[in-house]
Amino acid sequence: MSVNAVRLPVHEAGRESSSQSALSECVSRTVRRYLADIGDTECSEGLHALVIREVEGPLLREVMAFHEGNQSRAATALGINRATLRKKLSQHGML
Repeated sequence: MSVNAVRLPVHEAGRESSSQSALSECVSRTVRRYLADIGDTECSEGLHALVIREVEGPLLREVMAFHEGNQSRAATALGINRATLRKKLSQHGML
């Protein structure tokens, strides 16, 4: 498990292993619910693209807020370079 991952208490882990991080469990639960809701209907942009699009914006917003708008510190926390962060912020209308 990575240093920043949080383990779910066993009673909240449900069907998943208690070693799964809270973030991973949240994604698993949400994807299961989404797939159950759409059934056999195909996602026009592809499920991977949909999840990345839906997750990346809030991730960037939260990391930028945590680092009080400091792009260099936010980029370091995200493990990407500052130019990549700026590109992603621009794509999400956050610049």
